[in-house]
Amino acid sequence: MRYLDRYVIGHDEAKRTMAVAVYNHLRKVARARRDGGRIIKSNVLMIGPTGCGKTFLCETLSRALRVPFVTAEATSLAQARYVAEEIEAIMQRLVDGAGGDLPRAQHGIVFIDEIDKLKTRASDASRSGESVQHALLKIMEGSMVRIADGRYVDTSNVLFICGGAFVGLEKIAASGHPYGYISTSGSEDLRILTRLNTRVKPTDLIEFGLIPEFTGRLPITVRFEPLTKALLVRIMTEPQDCLYNQFRELLADEGVELDVSVEAFEQIADLAVQYQTGARSLRGLFEELMAPAIYAVPDDLTIRRVDVQSIFNEPVIVRGAPRR
Repeated sequence: MRYLDRYVIGHDEAKRTMAVAVYNHLRKVARARRDGGRIIKSNVLMIGPTGCGKTFLCETLSRALRVPFVTAEATSLAQARYVAEEIEAIMQRLVDGAGGDLPRAQHGIVFIDEIDKLKTRASDASRSGESVQHALLKIMEGSMVRIADGRYVDTSNVLFICGGAFVGLEKIAASGHPYGYISTSGSEDLRILTRLNTRVKPTDLIEFGLIPEFTGRLPITVRFEPLTKALLVRIMTEPQDCLYNQFRELLADEGVELDVSVEAFEQIADLAVQYQTGARSLRGLFEELMAPAIYAVPDDLTIRRVDVQSIFNEPVIVRGAPRR
């Protein structure tokens, strides 16, 4: 958790759940290696709005654990003429990410985004979403997948994490039957009831459009809340590799200081909230703000500092003695 906190802002409950899930998976894998048996996997379903950090959290976990990690999009699978070939390509990229080390790849992580786009309804004509769900069932549970060089990847110990926005799922969950009473004591009652009632149930996912067999392969559900303005400001300023630090280092290499006001970061966060794209729009907005200064610095050796007070004004360029 301490490692995740250095890079991932907010989502404390999601970070805890993901850390425990991945830790338990690796422990199961270690025991299977020692005893020579198979593991019972607990694949993960991540639910949250676009740009809230689902993929980033997975990437950060894989870096911390030093395991191969690959991402794929469910929409690409649904659009593919031959789903099996797309699945083989995903496994090939996992092996490539492990440097060709097949045993290491077989203990990696595969993140499939936009899984909610595979939902199916009785009125669907093509049923392509359902067919892709069926195609994914085998590899999520564990099967042999042939890759380009003729080798086979055993997915039995590969952890699959699926993510999606699942727009409309909250209404489905709200229309269900909430828990009204459980036998606990004191102040624990309300906390446990709230947690149970906010938990996504398999029946909710089935009503949304996932087939029962597919939901059964995803026993762990992680919820992500939308990023608030305050969290977006923290994302830009607090992590070790945050946008602010990246641009400060970029200009420091040229001998130029950078100072950005809190107000400017709050204005950028306001725009990101309006765009409803979460953290995804932050880099574009910040780079657009910094573009005039970044353009001027290399050719003007008298620039010593860049001050940004507002996104509605050009950065203030402070000059001094020429840089060496």
